[in-house]
This record gives sequence, structure tokens and C-alpha cells, in this order.
Amino acid sequence: MTNKLKAFVPLVLVVLISACTANGDNPGLEYAPQMYHSVPYEPLTQITDKESGEWLSNREDGLGEFYNSNPNNPYSQNVRVPVAGTVKRTGNGMLPYRLKKEDLLAAADVVNPLPDTPEIKTEGKRLYNLYCDHCHGTNGKGSVDPSAKVGEVFAGVPSYSSAAKKNLSQGHVFYVMTHGYGRMGSHASQLSAEKRWKIARYVRELQQQ
Repeated sequence: MTNKLKAFVPLVLVVLISACTANGDNPGLEYAPQMYHSVPYEPLTQITDKESGEWLSNREDGLGEFYNSNPNNPYSQNVRVPVAGTVKRTGNGMLPYRLKKEDLLAAADVVNPLPDTPEIKTEGKRLYNLYCDHCHGTNGKGSVDPSAKVGEVFAGVPSYSSAAKKNLSQGHVFYVMTHGYGRMGSHASQLSAEKRWKIARYVRELQQQ
């Protein structure tokens, strides 16, 4: 009896392993199919047809593979209002910048979220030299062309240390880089918010010179 059992066990194992093998239209057996075929409650899609994808479905609830409406929400919607008081942050943990072009006065109250460190200002200087000094000058004194006349491209670029500019807040500087001001266009497409704040830190140094 023992010998027969020893011969029978391998045969059973072969049958079980073969039953799990996918072949042609046979998907085989799946361990924890609800993990392979999880319901995708995507906020920007709303499939209400419970039979959609029925031919492909292996869901435990018997519904179609593509049906993704959430029955636990009002009207089975996938989109939910965020929890009260929550605010989405950017990848580096900073709050999103919500001021629009008409909010120039409010920009002065926005505080630079980056710390006032030598490393931040050094990087700000590097970025300033790449994106700003061709108009504002290496030392922030304005036009890089001493012979510029009124009406020329570089004429009228003010010095950061002038009476009108030396007290501008970093929030104001960030706003101008984001939305543009006067003849200066927006630099938001060239510089991330973090890089703009770094430049604002360095511009503060130029204001004090």
C-alpha cells in the first residue's frame, strides 16, 4: 500500500501542476485572482455597464472586467471630494502656487518656502547666471549694454538695488518670474517652481548690494 501511495502522489502533483498551466484560450488557474483583476476605480473614467468586458472577466463578483463604478460612493461615482482641510502638495512637499496674473499685490505676502542657506543661494546664483543676467546683468545692476538707448531691448532694465526695487519681496520676484511683468515674459516654462524660489533667494542678495 505504501509503495502504491508513493507512486500515486507524484501523479497527483503532475496533474495539479498541469491544471495551472495556461495554454491557448485556457488561462489556467490563478492564485488570488482578485489581485490580478483588481477593480480600477480611476477618477477620470466611469464605466457603468456591468457587463462591459464580461467575456474577459474573472472577477469574484461576476461583473464585467471593465466595469469600474464604485457602489460604495453616491451615484457609484469614482470621483470624490478631498477630505476637508487637505491640500495637494508638489513632489518636493511645497504647496502649489495658486496666484494668478492679476494677484500681483498678494504676491508680496508669499514667503519663500526654501531655507536661507548658502547652498540654496549658490544654486540660485548659478540659475540666475543662466536665465537672468543677460538682461539684469551679472551683478543685478540692470542693462548689460552700457550704450543702450531708450527703446532698445535692454534699455530701462532697473537695478535690483535701486530705491524702487531693493525692498521688493521674494514673493514678488517669484511672481514676476512666474507670470512675467512689463517687457519680461514668464519663465515658468523654463524654470520649475523650486528653481524660481532659489533665484529669488539670490536676487535678495543682489538687492542688498
